[in-house]
Amino acid sequence: MSQTLASRNLLDDTFRTLQAQGKSALMPFITLGDPTCEITLRLLLQMEQAGADIIELGIPYSDPLADGPVIERASARALRNHVSIADGLRIAAQARKQGAQIPYVLFTYYNPVLQFGLDSFLHQARDAGISGIIIPDLPYEESHEVREAADRMGIHLIPLVAPTSESRVSSIVAEGRGFIYCVSSLGVTGVRDTFDSQVDAFIELVRRSTELPIAIGFGISTAEHVKHFAKRCDGVIVGSAIVRRIEEALPLLEHPDSSEEGILQICDFVRQLKH
Repeated sequence: MSQTLASRNLLDDTFRTLQAQGKSALMPFITLGDPTCEITLRLLLQMEQAGADIIELGIPYSDPLADGPVIERASARALRNHVSIADGLRIAAQARKQGAQIPYVLFTYYNPVLQFGLDSFLHQARDAGISGIIIPDLPYEESHEVREAADRMGIHLIPLVAPTSESRVSSIVAEGRGFIYCVSSLGVTGVRDTFDSQVDAFIELVRRSTELPIAIGFGISTAEHVKHFAKRCDGVIVGSAIVRRIEEALPLLEHPDSSEEGILQICDFVRQLKH
């Protein structure tokens, strides 16, 4: 990783630049190692070229709480190859060595972090060029130790707020870092056709409670969805819709002669969402 990248948090720079341009960040989510770590590395590099502003890299986990069926299947495919949090850090570092410039946010549950060792995880995450971490099963009330340790490494611990968090929004965002991840609806991740009419009001509630950028995720799956929320948020996260396209492209991705065609199909979708 270059000294320039190591000396600042790219999340802050990216949101600042996009806000100055009147733009919202497109934030694709992919599952590490689905179907292989080599494909993940190529996707990281080519999605950046397709217009991704930030990439959320999900660590596969056997007992997810927030993931819907599409991402659960992706995790199962990756876990069959014994993909781990160490692989995520290695792939991120390799992407940096190959010229990646955009921020990476690591999405992981807390048990893999505990097994890895918090300090070791954060040191290696910093060295791999990780700008932020999301730990969905770490309650705000129990996050102080992780947040302080992440602060020392210059990594943002990004909080999630959901419509059910309304009475706690102010407390949660007061300790936020990087950006606030607004969950668009109740339940787990997954593609949706429509969103509750109260989502926009919830976004405004969060906006009044923080000066940090706001990104929205869970269920956003079309260019129309991105266009709608880009007017209201600083970032739009698209997960299951991209992971589903990876699943649909598996017959191409799993063969060396056709893998590039599969990657191009996925990146074309990212390009459509961006433009």
